[in-house]
Amino acid sequence: MTNPVIVADSSPLISLSIIEQLEILPQLYQRILIPPAVWDEVTVQGAGLPGAQAVSQLTWLEIQTPEPIILEPLSILVDRGEAEAIALAQSTPDSTVLLDDAQARRVAERLGIRRIGTLGILRKAKKAGLIVEVKVYIERLRTNGIYIRSSLIDAVLRDVGEID
Repeated sequence: MTNPVIVADSSPLISLSIIEQLEILPQLYQRILIPPAVWDEVTVQGAGLPGAQAVSQLTWLEIQTPEPIILEPLSILVDRGEAEAIALAQSTPDSTVLLDDAQARRVAERLGIRRIGTLGILRKAKKAGLIVEVKVYIERLRTNGIYIRSSLIDAVLRDVGEID
């Protein structure tokens, strides 16, 4: 069934919007939280850019402010949106943080926070039968300028049986 809570950062929301797969999130998770900085990055500062319109219309997104005491030390390690997402995940029981940035993922890992990225969501969606193929979405992301390491693409496609 669905996992309890996911706390999303900006880039995965934008990526899922580009491939028109934002609706995967509420199918995989009971609650989708985003901190104010992520909302601002995607819908306000990002107005007119990919994802801004789609994300601004999501009715299932919950905006929650992380606790300042948890947030402050993170702010020196990663950007504001990532710091707020990690801080929110850190204080939300049973949550996973949705991050694509390598540095932010390392910080979350060091703090013992479960993490997943855009490709992890697509992998999960395929295994849950929500999408038929991951490869087509990866190609659309790359066509739209989203950088994904080739070794990561190969690992995911191998895992879901799309390459040998």
